[in-house]
Amino acid sequence: MNIGELARRTGLSVKTIRYYSDEGLVPEVSRTASGYRRYDQAALVRLEFVRTLRDLGLDLATIRRVLDRQVDLRAVARAHAEALAAQIRLLRVQRAALRALAEGDTTPEEVDRMNRIAQATAEERRRHLDDFLNSIFDLGEGPIDNDFTRMMRGATPELPDDPTEEQLDAWLELAELMRDEAFRARLREMSRRSFLPTRDDDPAAAVSGPDARAFSEKIFARVQEALDAGIAPDSPAAAPVVDDLIGIFAEAAGTPDTPEYRRRLLPSVELAYEPKAERYWQLLGTINGWPAFPPQTHLWGWFVSALRESSTD
Repeated sequence: MNIGELARRTGLSVKTIRYYSDEGLVPEVSRTASGYRRYDQAALVRLEFVRTLRDLGLDLATIRRVLDRQVDLRAVARAHAEALAAQIRLLRVQRAALRALAEGDTTPEEVDRMNRIAQATAEERRRHLDDFLNSIFDLGEGPIDNDFTRMMRGATPELPDDPTEEQLDAWLELAELMRDEAFRARLREMSRRSFLPTRDDDPAAAVSGPDARAFSEKIFARVQEALDAGIAPDSPAAAPVVDDLIGIFAEAAGTPDTPEYRRRLLPSVELAYEPKAERYWQLLGTINGWPAFPPQTHLWGWFVSALRESSTD
């Protein structure tokens, strides 16, 4: 068949076939006396194979080595599949960054920063976290080192090799949250109250003790009862609930429930109310594939509102 017939059968242009032929990928079997190329059925099959490999993204040099049996097609396919997988991951990361950028007004610097955050390596994500935690736990007297801070430092965002869109979105939001200076300052003050020697002056210090989990669960369970009963924090019915909660604090602190204790408790409880801290753990859990935990910050918020209301009575 001539080159025009070959073009009609394959859907490729005459120019492309001529180029492949000149490159030795699909050589003609002969030429007519007038110099026209002639091809056989084997050339047709070979050309279809070349087109398929090109559609899959292989370059001509690699295709030539495959056709000449200088390399194994399976090995080439495996390597190319891995390269495509890496490209797909990168595109998904870029798409997540673009979605985040589309949600608000951005500057060129913001675009560049978001792109770098999205494409951060595991080591870079670790550095982001270390910088964030150092800003919280280094209070001017050297970094704090105890079971809690070691637990925080060990909870690293570990994006899998093939993250879901939800995980990518969570990483971008977490990176932004860790840059939030107001959030850092809030956590730094919470650390100062919890870990420096002056913590004995904090009437809510019990929440940072070794029984913090059991203590919090007792507080949250009592608030949940109030919520289930439809008690608003600014209603008269909230007063006995507040009394119960303050009693839990006073008992844990080993101090009597006095007006002075209540006066000092309010700012301490207000400081501990930080919804972004819960969001931090939720995002970290999404990235690392941890089981979801029920939100509890709203329970602490109810207590803050009710305690604040009672202090104005």
